[in-house]
Amino acid sequence: MIQEADGKQTLKRTPLHALHSELGGKMVPFAGFEMPVQYPLGVLKEHLHTRAKAGLFDVSHMGQAFLTGPGHETVAAALETLVPGEIAKLGPGRLRYTMLLNEDGGILDDLMVTRSLSPGDDGRLMLVVNAACKTADYAHMRAKLPDNVKLEPVEDRALLAIQGPAAAAVMERWCPKASELAFMTASSAEFDGIGCHISRCGYTGEDGFEISVAAGEADQVARTLLSHDDVEAIGLGARDSLRLEAGLCLYGHDIDETTSPVEADLVWSISKRRRVEGGFPGAERIQRELRDGPSRLRVGIQPEGKAPAREGVEIADANGTPIGAITSGGFGPSAGGPVAMGYVQSAHAAPGTGVALIVRGSARPARVAEMPFVPHRYFRKKAV
Repeated sequence: MIQEADGKQTLKRTPLHALHSELGGKMVPFAGFEMPVQYPLGVLKEHLHTRAKAGLFDVSHMGQAFLTGPGHETVAAALETLVPGEIAKLGPGRLRYTMLLNEDGGILDDLMVTRSLSPGDDGRLMLVVNAACKTADYAHMRAKLPDNVKLEPVEDRALLAIQGPAAAAVMERWCPKASELAFMTASSAEFDGIGCHISRCGYTGEDGFEISVAAGEADQVARTLLSHDDVEAIGLGARDSLRLEAGLCLYGHDIDETTSPVEADLVWSISKRRRVEGGFPGAERIQRELRDGPSRLRVGIQPEGKAPAREGVEIADANGTPIGAITSGGFGPSAGGPVAMGYVQSAHAAPGTGVALIVRGSARPARVAEMPFVPHRYFRKKAV
């Protein structure tokens, strides 16, 4: 937020704010920004359109930054002292999902790390962090990084995401290079003559791309994409239901400073080398949980009936004993019913385990379910 002279706080606006208003977006406060929660199409139809064709999301509120230093080896080694991810072996043009950890192994934030495909960018990593955490993230990194590695926040760029089964065909019309990318790869490119950086990734479980572009060019890119018959503008409401169906964590809800990557079922993001060597904050706890198992685990929850289970709802075992709580929940339009995730004691984490959701003093039946609730459809390798 922006602090004004009279003490009032004003919400920040992304470079696409005028477009959101023109499109009839319902604007709400989110992470210090004024963001569209939905458009006239409505959350349900926006969700289903993204699953069927392609949805365009404004994610310019996210934090974009660079880590720079004398070479990849140096910069990667510095970042590896803060995160448990494999950064040293991150290849050119590759992305990696990882987490900033505190000294107890709790998650300060989750983030994406990209190594440029260009040899001229050796010693430069691109970071994308969560909007609500970016100020704290930047302060944390600056306090911990060595003098020869610098953090450079990027304030003059927008970030767009196009997601859905038609995303690749849409992108190829104006950015042919997009079709060359596989899931979790990235490259500099031109979109209809506009320089940008594209990554094949996203937050919906669908194939898709994120486009980092100069703030002044964002409106043109967005309008061009929306000119395609398969593309609709999508707000925060559908973004949340899409990621929930995909079993993806939302920081501050499903993961936070009290949860470890092991508890959060994010072990896949920690390479074998790093599990063995450690060298990151909280490594002792994480290695112990890997060896002995955590006391609790993040799991999917499938409520019976039509009533959704919201964040904070208590989870109990068959005897009525509390065993955990819901961290995210709602209606899954593509799943055809309510879906949720939360933490339960490890002894109750097996898929199919019957549990009860305590809502206003009444026990509602549910079961532990495998995630994702709908299949991921990432483009994992190039066609041959």
